[in-house]
Amino acid sequence: MIKHIVMWKLKDEAEGAGREANAREMKRRLDECANIVPGMLTFEVTIAQPGLEATYDVVLYSEFADKAALEAYAGHPTHKAVAPFIGAIREARQCMDYEV
Repeated sequence: MIKHIVMWKLKDEAEGAGREANAREMKRRLDECANIVPGMLTFEVTIAQPGLEATYDVVLYSEFADKAALEAYAGHPTHKAVAPFIGAIREARQCMDYEV
């Protein structure tokens, strides 16, 4: 199994909206990627919550049956359609994939 974790820090303002609005829109768009390929086992998008520690604004936690499933997700048109918006609103991105 491959775990795929991505965290994004968003710009204060981008695409005509503030950080919080963009985080909500980003989550909405990413949620559309759930279950788009066989072998996607878990897909969870979360926005930083007030009162809890967070150094990033949005996090994606996902699990895939194998590397082929992760690659299918990365190349899927639904996933690729989200990338331009995220690229426009993000300040920083961290990613880690690991096998368990």
